[in-house]
Amino acid sequence: MRNLFATIIIALILWSCGNQSTNSTNGYIESEIEFVKNASIAHNTAEFYQKEAVSFDLHLDFGGKPRIYGKLTLLTNSSKGIIEMEDGNSIIYNNGKVFHSPGLAKPEKARFDAYTWSYFFLFPYKMGDQGTVWNDFATKEMNGKTYNVNKLTFESNIGDAPDDWYVVYTDKQTNLVETAAYIVTFSKSQTEAEQNPHAIKYTNYTEIENIPIATEWTFYDWSEEIGLSGNVGYGTLSNIKFITPDSSLFEPGENFIEV
Repeated sequence: MRNLFATIIIALILWSCGNQSTNSTNGYIESEIEFVKNASIAHNTAEFYQKEAVSFDLHLDFGGKPRIYGKLTLLTNSSKGIIEMEDGNSIIYNNGKVFHSPGLAKPEKARFDAYTWSYFFLFPYKMGDQGTVWNDFATKEMNGKTYNVNKLTFESNIGDAPDDWYVVYTDKQTNLVETAAYIVTFSKSQTEAEQNPHAIKYTNYTEIENIPIATEWTFYDWSEEIGLSGNVGYGTLSNIKFITPDSSLFEPGENFIEV
């Protein structure tokens, strides 16, 4: 169940005890790092955290095959979420526990799916989380475009794979996150992982209640020399709304299975 993206999500979930400012409102931490601060302002992160929850439809394909077709509802503080599949099955995560309905087609992927897609959505708003270490702010070119770029690493006690790193590209004019490249070091050395980095590209941003949200995701192979190549996945987000959900939405049914 732990594959290309799983360790990424574990690291994101467990960010803590970082080097950021402690000026916090409803979970939002105002970063003292210029790159992160500019991106947080661009994404209107402080206002994002004032919303209780967000819902959206996700159609996601990998290798030309459907991966996730359903509706996601997530608390903005990332503590709870639900994926309601188009076939009527559901996956729920609730304060560290994950449950799925008994008819889920691929139950072995339930925990992975619960956290992976929600955190790819939340990533641009969580760059200031505690436990992150930012380095090497610079201006660099990738695939013919010049970006502001910074490298994200983690403190040694963060997650199952503290040797993971991310190279984040923001648009020079808007400061919105456009691409996040990454390695996965779970069950391998950092040297081995660096031979196979990937990236997610966020595009077609749309403002929802003054919050810019990327409505298209594209996954690629990535290298520092070549940049993005070899499209491996694509997703579209639609019907995006900020909502106040009923608390019962995140409670599993009696027949749900915990994983």
